[in-house]
Amino acid sequence: MSDTIQIVCPSCAAVNRLPAERPAEKARCGSCKAPLFAGHPADASGAMLDKQVARSSVPVVVDVWAPWCGPCRMMAPAFEQAAKELEPQVRFLKLNSDEEQQAAARLGIRGIPTMILYSGGREIARQSGAMMAPQITAWIRQHLG
Repeated sequence: MSDTIQIVCPSCAAVNRLPAERPAEKARCGSCKAPLFAGHPADASGAMLDKQVARSSVPVVVDVWAPWCGPCRMMAPAFEQAAKELEPQVRFLKLNSDEEQQAAARLGIRGIPTMILYSGGREIARQSGAMMAPQITAWIRQHLG
C-alpha cells in the first residue's frame, strides 16, 4: 500500500487522506467537496489553526494580523502571492487577532503582523514584521530545508 498524507480541509476541518503520489493541488475534501488548496490563504479560527497544525502532514504557516494594522494590510498581497507559489507544499492560514484574541494570546503574539511556521505539529520558526513575497518564500524555504 502506498504512503498517504493527511490534509485538513480549510473549509470544514475534515481530515482527508491522499495517496502521496496524487497531486494535492487538485484534491477536494471528501466531506464538503471544497478544494483542499485554493492558491490563497484561508481564514482560520483558533480551533481550525490547532487542527491544521496537529493533523496535517504539510507544514502550516499562519499570518497573525488585524484589519486596523497598516503593515498587516501592506503584507496581505505578498502573503497571498507566497501562497500561490508554495501551495500545496505548505498550508497558508490567516488568523485575525481581533476576532481570535484567545488564540493570539495563547500563541504569545506581541506584535503584528507575525508569521509562525509549523511542521510536524510544532512551531519551528516565527517572524514579526511585514515582508515582501520573495522574503516570505525564502524564510519558509530556509526553515523547511
